[in-house]
Amino acid sequence: MIKVALIGRGNVSFHLEKILRTTEEVDVTVYDSRKKQNSNKLQSFDICLIAVSDGAIKQVSEKLKGSDSIIAHTSGSVSINELPSDCHRGVFYPLQTFSKSKEVDFSEIPICIEADNDKNLILLSKLGNSISKNVQEVSSAQRKSLHLAAVFANNFTNHLYGIANEICFENNLPFDLIKPLIVETTDKIKNLSPFEAQTGPARRNDLSTVNDHLKLLQDSDHEKIYKLLTQSIQRTYGQKL
Repeated sequence: MIKVALIGRGNVSFHLEKILRTTEEVDVTVYDSRKKQNSNKLQSFDICLIAVSDGAIKQVSEKLKGSDSIIAHTSGSVSINELPSDCHRGVFYPLQTFSKSKEVDFSEIPICIEADNDKNLILLSKLGNSISKNVQEVSSAQRKSLHLAAVFANNFTNHLYGIANEICFENNLPFDLIKPLIVETTDKIKNLSPFEAQTGPARRNDLSTVNDHLKLLQDSDHEKIYKLLTQSIQRTYGQKL
């Protein structure tokens, strides 16, 4: 049995608590990072998972100095070296977007782990394997690059969905008309590389359609985004506007 203290009350903590409570190999206790913790209580855990905002990790981890537990954070962009040097350090990063209102299948979520020694890595791996089929050892430098890639793939993409939603709304069109396209675009890269899957006016060098789209855009920021992405696609495929 792995005894886990889960510190935090955000989206990541919410979903980790939910899945860990269904796992027979794990005994989890949740703590609110905003409240003062009894450090003696936290000594009894094998792993203390810090699931708080990136800016709060250092402050929370400092309160756990001297613990015999593995102190591990769940961030994609914070180095393991941000944790106190006089403790057992680790990272347990589930690579997924989390919202409390949306269920996730943890078995399909990559868990990226890192530790300061082999013994701690084995325990973090055991914890990861208890909830996921995909546990990978990833260094802090690699994880930072992975997080950057994830921002492009998820956060920026979702913002573009938001712009598409605005355009539909402004023209009395239901955003639901776009959803099958979003699903197919995502499904396509299961079998094709993003390079192979690219379609659209920029990819086929259809400058007439590109110019028509630019005339339709009323928001200057949206126009800049359209131009920048079009130019990036053109450069990728060796074409010029």
